[in-house]
Amino acid sequence: MYRLSSFAGFALFAALPALADHQALTREQMADFLKNAKVIKSRDVATGVTNSRRLTLSDGTMTHDAHFQTIDQSMTTFQGTRGTELNFRDTWRYNVAAYKLAGLLGIEHMVPMSIERNIGGSTGAITWWCDKVKFDEAKRMKSKTDPPNLDDWNKQMHILRVFDQLIYNTDRNLGNLVITEDWNIVMIDHTRAFRLMRQLQNPKNLVRCEKGLLEKMKALDEASLAAAVKDYLNKEEAKAILARRDLIVKYFESQGPGSMFEMNVTPGKAAWIAAVQ
Repeated sequence: MYRLSSFAGFALFAALPALADHQALTREQMADFLKNAKVIKSRDVATGVTNSRRLTLSDGTMTHDAHFQTIDQSMTTFQGTRGTELNFRDTWRYNVAAYKLAGLLGIEHMVPMSIERNIGGSTGAITWWCDKVKFDEAKRMKSKTDPPNLDDWNKQMHILRVFDQLIYNTDRNLGNLVITEDWNIVMIDHTRAFRLMRQLQNPKNLVRCEKGLLEKMKALDEASLAAAVKDYLNKEEAKAILARRDLIVKYFESQGPGSMFEMNVTPGKAAWIAAVQ
């Protein structure tokens, strides 16, 4: 039994009218909105184990929802559904780190914007609530609904699997793969990623890799990574990313051109927002 994602509520609210007054926002404008917009409504997310909240924000011009997560838990030993984990950590900081790392890799269109914010004396990750959700992967499988473009779907899944191996995500369950009305995959809830292991969690999940993603992984170095995530990952967590990166790059280079594919993404276009510049 997988842990239900605290973001699984995305699918539950998919049928509600869109709150978005935004038609075109820059990433800077979105971040400013998440950081400074007034909270006009707050309610518990219906699913999940981290007591997170769904917020409705407004700056007087635009209204949009966000997810606020404050979990920050560490344990020497944790007994979960997947067995015993040493040096366990479940923290909101990893949501921010995942978004920032995705930006370095050119796949931020698949990971919703998440930034740090203090609300009511509690500091956590505030994350853009995904627009135009069709369902999550659990509901897609239950309904036996096939993607309309299987090739495009498979390419997105390959990107997802590479990213999860890179960040050593221990909690990629069916509830935290959100699918939009356009059949784009959005990766959510990374609070149990970024483990210290320097090996890959499941190398068999590496099948193909997008060319641009591989090149950006190769370009990652200690300085650029630290500049992006230093407030959210410690040095050992960052070093573990680079060690796993080396293994991923080595594997795909050994597989030759047949393991590569290209996937064009409109600059600035994000799967998790209806319209963004």
